[in-house]
Amino acid sequence: MGRVQLFEIRLRQGRVVYSPGEPLAGAVRVRLGAPLPFRAIRVTCMGSCGVSNKANDGAWVVEESYFNSSLSLADKGSLPAGEHNFPFQFLLPATAPTSFEGPFGKIVHQVRASIDTPRFSKDHKCSLVFYILSPLNLNSIPDIEQPNVASTTKKFSYKLVKTGSVILTASTDLRGYVVGQVLRLQADIENQSGKDTSPVVASLLQKVSYKAKRWIYDVRTIAEVEGTGVKAWRRAQWQEQILVPALPQSALPGCSLIHIDYYLQVSMKAPEATVTLPLFVGNIAVNQTPLSPCPGLGSSPGALSPVVPSAPPQEEAEAVASGLHVSDPVSLSTKSHSQQQPLSTPLGSLSVTTIDPCVQAGSPARNSLHPPLCISIGATVPYFAEGSGGPVPTTSALILPPEYSSWGYPYEAPPSYEQSCGASTDPGLIPGS
Repeated sequence: MGRVQLFEIRLRQGRVVYSPGEPLAGAVRVRLGAPLPFRAIRVTCMGSCGVSNKANDGAWVVEESYFNSSLSLADKGSLPAGEHNFPFQFLLPATAPTSFEGPFGKIVHQVRASIDTPRFSKDHKCSLVFYILSPLNLNSIPDIEQPNVASTTKKFSYKLVKTGSVILTASTDLRGYVVGQVLRLQADIENQSGKDTSPVVASLLQKVSYKAKRWIYDVRTIAEVEGTGVKAWRRAQWQEQILVPALPQSALPGCSLIHIDYYLQVSMKAPEATVTLPLFVGNIAVNQTPLSPCPGLGSSPGALSPVVPSAPPQEEAEAVASGLHVSDPVSLSTKSHSQQQPLSTPLGSLSVTTIDPCVQAGSPARNSLHPPLCISIGATVPYFAEGSGGPVPTTSALILPPEYSSWGYPYEAPPSYEQSCGASTDPGLIPGS
């Protein structure tokens, strides 16, 4: 009949991002071309999580609700033609989890409005999604300021009868980072053999765990850096940097169905050697310097201690005859670097020193017009970025990340933080807690 020309929900000052415990205020707008009888006009504010066994399937097998509050805006009556505004306000719970969306599940917060009409008439409904950011303070994580280091030794055979070993040690300057912060990586490789190694690769991994009927793991490569191999009887040091792109925070406190972990994995194919360093991505940066520097960080290659090879005597004689000495360290070069350039001011990159009031969580954007919402690589939550927004190629001589949407199912997940470090963690950061 063309009675309802406009039916929408608008939040005050055009806000779309809120913090837990904040009031959420807005209005339901209705424009009518003719009088409309109704039984009730209601608005509901709700937050929930759903998880599926299949990727990109909205049929949830497990759900949990965080809050569900309703208000009656008008009782039975008739609305005359024209425009009408019905204001409302809800108080968001302090325990509401951060919004998240991934292939196997999502945490959604939204406002719904409905006009219930008399029998045999069409009811009218509308909804608006908003986002909650519950900042993760990295300083609340135990041992976050400790150096992050791991090492492995792999023995291998070559030339049929000869054996050797390679020692791979990887370290980072911190255990936790915020969006836009530089992750400094160092890898020390001791090649105690007469055979060159394959290139060394460092990958920043994101593991999202979904608790359906069983745990489902979605593991993605966020950034990848490749260095050259190490020559026979050489010790090499490789230093690189990875700029942390816009990513959802580690864990999801308040949600028991979805958990997020990050790892830095350093590996070689020949010999097959891998070390995994657990990392945290948060919103408030670590405000303490590491208690002791990571091994070799900031030191000159000449300061490295000599290594005594464990190869058989004939291998050692072969190395000496060729003029190579394992005590002569070299610096590895980088072959390729896959990295996404972050956008200017992503939501959640809260600084511990200065916070821009125009982009911090729970505040309106400049001129009351929020900047565009963007989606970064991996399974991510939308974040703010000023300007036109959108992932863009790096300006330096780097390559773009490959397509990371492919995944193995089920995927063998990297070890948990407890398995990797043997350290106690906050129960809120453990899947299923």
